[in-house]
Amino acid sequence: MVCYFDSYNIQRYMLVKTYGSTLQGIDAITITIEVDVSSAGIRFHLVGLPDSAVKESQQRIEAALRSIGLTIPGKKIVINMAPADLRKEGAAYDLPIALGIAAASEQIKAPNIHKYIIMGELSLDGSIKPIKGVLPMAIQARKEGFEGFILPKQNAHEAAVVDRLKIYGVENINEVISFLSGRTDIEPTTIDTRKEFSQKQYLFDNDFSDVKGQESVKRAMEIAAAGGHNIILIGAPGAGKTMLAKRLSSILPPFTLTEALEATKIHSVAGTLARDTSLMTQRPFRSPHHTISDVALVGGGAYPQPGEISLSHNGVLFLDELPEFKRSVLEVMRQPMEERKITISRAKTTITYPSNFMLAASMNPCPCGYYNHPTKSCNCNPGAVQKYLNKISGPLLDRIDIHLEVVPVPFEKLAELKDGEKSESIRARVIAAREIQTERFKENPQIHANAQMSSRMLRTYCLLDKQGAAILKEAMNRLSLSARAYDRILRVGRTIADLDNSELVTATHIAEAVTYRSLDRESWGR
Repeated sequence: MVCYFDSYNIQRYMLVKTYGSTLQGIDAITITIEVDVSSAGIRFHLVGLPDSAVKESQQRIEAALRSIGLTIPGKKIVINMAPADLRKEGAAYDLPIALGIAAASEQIKAPNIHKYIIMGELSLDGSIKPIKGVLPMAIQARKEGFEGFILPKQNAHEAAVVDRLKIYGVENINEVISFLSGRTDIEPTTIDTRKEFSQKQYLFDNDFSDVKGQESVKRAMEIAAAGGHNIILIGAPGAGKTMLAKRLSSILPPFTLTEALEATKIHSVAGTLARDTSLMTQRPFRSPHHTISDVALVGGGAYPQPGEISLSHNGVLFLDELPEFKRSVLEVMRQPMEERKITISRAKTTITYPSNFMLAASMNPCPCGYYNHPTKSCNCNPGAVQKYLNKISGPLLDRIDIHLEVVPVPFEKLAELKDGEKSESIRARVIAAREIQTERFKENPQIHANAQMSSRMLRTYCLLDKQGAAILKEAMNRLSLSARAYDRILRVGRTIADLDNSELVTATHIAEAVTYRSLDRESWGR
């Protein structure tokens, strides 16, 4: 707080600095809020590139201060939000601005206000509403050496993931003023991150033991989970495609703390974390409707936000009824699927969101749904099957490692009382295969699974014997597969070998991998 005088006009000036934070991508930038109150006129100036929500804060602040017996003084008030060339968005700056005005007008004493990052949206009665993006804000506050973070109580658990930073969850502005003036204490929010993380890792709503039959599909999904491969299930309505896909995340390896932190940051920025959530403990499973727009899927907008592919980071993105999605929506996924990130460019900024997701998709084999059905006949016109599949481009289909036909389960299997194999058992084999891959790629930290191997790495880790090479050559010729599909078969073969704990990729492994390309675009319907 700075107090100074104009010796000519005998005018008094008060300057107070409070600190907030803004988001850029999934990272935070500290904002300095300078509040200057002088007796030279009656005006209210808010500068520093604020958006409409920030500009409207004057009315919310005035009502909130009045509710606790304070006022916005009838003087000249200038509020500068620095850096001034960075756009400030949202109502989360209400609380630091209100406190700055109250301190600069000497209605409260807050000598240590500069030691804290302060964020929160004010209600007209002075209560504080939750905000989004507090995890990256807390990380940045610790990095810059702030003593604590004052924020809405509903967000306190989320921010408490960050150690060596005091997290003060508050419910109303009066509580904050009492704390900053030294009249009362607020107990910092603390959590045992590792304890909460370990307790909730394996609490899944869906389990593979619920699935009757479909052993070949379960095997393919185990391979997909073990190598991080994209998978598409093709089958008639009611065959169990969606049911199987929803259980995919239950056999994936558990989050590491680093992966959980990355995913939590993204969901924090998007505002999709549940209340009182500290850290995501399970890999995300996102299933957007087929009417989704390009921007909602990949991210962006006038004020960029992460899309579904980023909200699926380190988890599963499930696209049910894939041909029903707009072609333009599907095509924008191709580059993020390869690069595992999405870069959104605007005139004044460029933001990169991570998007290392596993794609699971499902579709009917034809418009009526019964092409290749074992008991029902297809009623589609000639050429309708190929036309239906043409809704999905060849390049996109090439990026899906495993194509699998799902056939309906016979009554005898459905009527069995015996449960199938539990997700826990399948997950154990998946984890063992992933550990082999972690050791294999230990000198390439950007590679985490076989699906991410480059073509050069395939020549090192997927060498074939003569029999395996002959099988692959015949498959390439008969199925008219592309060069990208050739690489996909090698990657899947390497994963099958890892599940068998085999150092070599044998002809048996390649033969099984080829069966998972049998629904390739060029061969389907012949």
